[in-house]
Amino acid sequence: MHVGIVGGGAVGLTVAGDLAERGSAVTLYERDRLGSGASGRAAGICYDAFADPTDAAVATRALERYREWGLLSPCPYVWVAREAQDARAVREQVAEMRALGLDVEEITPEALGERYPAVETGGLAACAVANDAGTVDPDAVVERLADRARAVGATVYTGTPVSLADPTTVAMPDGTETAFDAVVVAAGPATKPLLAALDIPLALETYRAQVLVTEPVAAALPSLYDASREFYWRPWKGGILVGDGAHAVDPAEWDPAADPEFVQSTRERFRGATALDPAVGRSWAGLCTATPDRDPLVGQVADGCWVATGWQGHGLMRAPALGEYLAEQLRGTTSIIDAPPAEQFDPTRFDGDETFHPLGDPTADW
Repeated sequence: MHVGIVGGGAVGLTVAGDLAERGSAVTLYERDRLGSGASGRAAGICYDAFADPTDAAVATRALERYREWGLLSPCPYVWVAREAQDARAVREQVAEMRALGLDVEEITPEALGERYPAVETGGLAACAVANDAGTVDPDAVVERLADRARAVGATVYTGTPVSLADPTTVAMPDGTETAFDAVVVAAGPATKPLLAALDIPLALETYRAQVLVTEPVAAALPSLYDASREFYWRPWKGGILVGDGAHAVDPAEWDPAADPEFVQSTRERFRGATALDPAVGRSWAGLCTATPDRDPLVGQVADGCWVATGWQGHGLMRAPALGEYLAEQLRGTTSIIDAPPAEQFDPTRFDGDETFHPLGDPTADW
């Protein structure tokens, strides 16, 4: 089997490595540098705290592979709630996750404060922790997956924007066309226009997410998501990466620099949630893709043509598992994931012409 892959992020590179390792001839095309899209701008938080069986199975497998590759740094993932309704949701999630066999637990705000004295626990109504979670360095992930793909025989082109002449034919910038047995498009926001040129619609929208990184701090912190205030953080190379500030954009016109207003408001929220007040070291923005039901599009959209997109900000976290799953689908082998996502993530479950807000908020500016 000769497979062409469009997109050199974590998902495309995982598919390339898994297929080449199993004897397929693989050619991957990246229009810029590897990891220049969402993978290289990701937060790198990885956890298995999902109540949905398929999501939990995917996350568990992804964590397993990241550990095998030596890329995962153990770091508990905590999520907290301040409002009564959010607190009920946290408790229900913990019960459902534990029923799936996941190592998650509800802890009191006092216990959270004892573990992490720098976390301000006043006002918290519920806290939960996923003990098997961790973090990865996005650049290290891309480098490791690229080395792996090349080592098992995949051909990798960078700085090579391509188009699709038909579902299984890739056209180079000089007009050269290469026919493949199958083509996988894992090109983030560019996936939709690439397939639209073939009259293959996708229910996919794009939004811009922002993060900042503080100067180094001395305190130990977990990864944490505040469900009531809707922001998150993770330890990052001595400092803390803090994320929020998502809004919809035109993928052809977006600013990779974070907004000054975002930096100011997010720093204030972080200061209010911890006993820390570090300076901001740097900040940036990146593009994420969304679907109407917040599940990704992973599978076949035409004879010989496959897609992997719509990650809702979880692409890097899911890449090891869903890249492997897609490679298994292409080869017709049984999925190693306990709850295969074939139907739930089927990219043809939508007509492709749906109108929806990528952040799920019909009142937001779009």
